[in-house]
Amino acid sequence: MPLSRKSLLALTIAATTSAPLAMANQAESQGFIEDGHLTFLTRNMYWNHDRHDGADDRREWGQGFRLDYKSGYTQGLVGFGIDLSAYAALKLDGGRGHSGAAGVLVPDGDGTRDEASSAGASVKMRLSNTELKYGNNLRPYNPVFAPADARLLPSTTTGFWLTSAELDGLGLEAGHFTAAKDFNSTNSNDDFFASYAGVSTDTVNFLGGNYAVNDRLSVSLYGSEYEDIWRQYYVNTNYNYPLSDSQSLNFDANIYRVDDDGRSLAGEIDVTAWSLAAAYTIGAHTFKLTHQQIDGDQPFDYLGMGPGTFHDSIYLANSSQLADFNGPNEKSWGAFYNLDMTSYGVPGLSFHARYIRGTDVDGSKMDPSSPYAYYADNEKHWERDLAVAYVVQAGPAKDLSLRLRQATHRISGTSDVSSDQVRLIIEYPYEIF
Repeated sequence: MPLSRKSLLALTIAATTSAPLAMANQAESQGFIEDGHLTFLTRNMYWNHDRHDGADDRREWGQGFRLDYKSGYTQGLVGFGIDLSAYAALKLDGGRGHSGAAGVLVPDGDGTRDEASSAGASVKMRLSNTELKYGNNLRPYNPVFAPADARLLPSTTTGFWLTSAELDGLGLEAGHFTAAKDFNSTNSNDDFFASYAGVSTDTVNFLGGNYAVNDRLSVSLYGSEYEDIWRQYYVNTNYNYPLSDSQSLNFDANIYRVDDDGRSLAGEIDVTAWSLAAAYTIGAHTFKLTHQQIDGDQPFDYLGMGPGTFHDSIYLANSSQLADFNGPNEKSWGAFYNLDMTSYGVPGLSFHARYIRGTDVDGSKMDPSSPYAYYADNEKHWERDLAVAYVVQAGPAKDLSLRLRQATHRISGTSDVSSDQVRLIIEYPYEIF
């Protein structure tokens, strides 16, 4: 898959499948230095993407380092503080002729740089349970704007980010962002992209939040504007029903509505994308069935932060390691299985498997001038993902994690090629103070 100035929707109550935004109260501040935290993270990643049908393979291996300092807040009615970040990436293997497109290492001409580093900072202020940040190392994460942390280093953004948790169970946030730094870049002044269309904008706004109705039910509502590309709205409902101490049911529904905006740089967009998921957990085992559908003659597109990169602003149930099953008019079904080995005497060890099949992709109604005009009529594809992960539970290596992920994607169509991918990630977080 290749890689308006209009007001946002009114601020709303919400809750995503993740927890509501959590914050401390300014009244509890112990001081700028006293509440400060310095953390260090190392991440080693090997990426092997074997593409078929004569397409170029993508292979890279690198080591990343991340240092984050988050100060506390000065005491008083309004507190002030700073957040500082430093990042470095080292090339261990450039891919032997297949580097530069995986996104693990920083591109440099026809290859990748042996080493790369960058830094960022933001200032922050807090009143009660409301916090405002401004800087170039911001990492919001929500259904309409989620810069990814899926390579050696995280993506970051420049702008304003407001979060608020004044009421119990309610988390609200808003953002205005004017520049991006991708996970394979050291430049903090890049544009934001529509990943599948390949067009860019220098301004993104979002507004929304989470609301936990009770211990079982949560709801969410978000809206975003990618200036001159699209306006996007998102609604989620998540319900968990316990059957016993060891059994439960979970139901999750997501829906996006997307329209083109302003100069319509990605062409006409008129898409409704939705998914439903039902999961049954019994002890260490979780089984899940999913259905996803794209209603529209364009694909469901989402955030990119550089040419050809994809991020996490797609909370649809069948978005997977290699494919998002988001083609025009596409329908897809999925089956998932997770195993947590804690109850079998191996805490920290888990397994994951899923299979998804997509059908009825129809690019025949696409405007030939659209940047999305690369889909065939009646495309079909499937993906199988397997993963194993282990997190060390105690001792000197506590919290060291190892993840091995393998994905196979097969397609009959023109929007992508069949491929196999292996990722190995070794990560160690350390809290200095």
